[in-house]
Amino acid sequence: MNKPSPRAQRVADQIQRILADLIRREIRDPRVGMVSVTGVNVSRDFAYANVFVTVLSSGLVQDGFGSQLKDMGELDRKEIDDSLAALNKAAGYLRSLLGKELSLRTTPALKFHYDDSIARGSYLSTLIDKALAEDSTHDHSQDDVSGDPGSDSSEPDISEPDRH
Repeated sequence: MNKPSPRAQRVADQIQRILADLIRREIRDPRVGMVSVTGVNVSRDFAYANVFVTVLSSGLVQDGFGSQLKDMGELDRKEIDDSLAALNKAAGYLRSLLGKELSLRTTPALKFHYDDSIARGSYLSTLIDKALAEDSTHDHSQDDVSGDPGSDSSEPDISEPDRH
């Protein structure tokens, strides 16, 4: 895949900032909860833009410290699909508002996609934490009896040449 030109990257960054603000201010669809625009890829001719979003759960967990967002792993796939459907339905409206704020000859057609990198990162972090916790419960004292890992007294050490 070709690396985008510096101009295309600047346009994509500008579209990302504008769309994040427009979605927050203008979209009143109840299916669209808290949406974060994580990235934008524009075509070489700026006719199309793929917008990557992360949908944060609307279900809030109450605890002693106040409200916190539900874990991304618990987010229901239906909620993600509903948010994407609502955003793709509003893509024409968002495109018209985007065209008023961008100074391009053509405003790109928008297509919204779910970005699962945050959920995958959280899942991998959980796996690493589990592995570390499991590793700390193992008894490592029996792995090394002689004090030198991998040494066997019946075979000569050939790691260094004999120098006489």
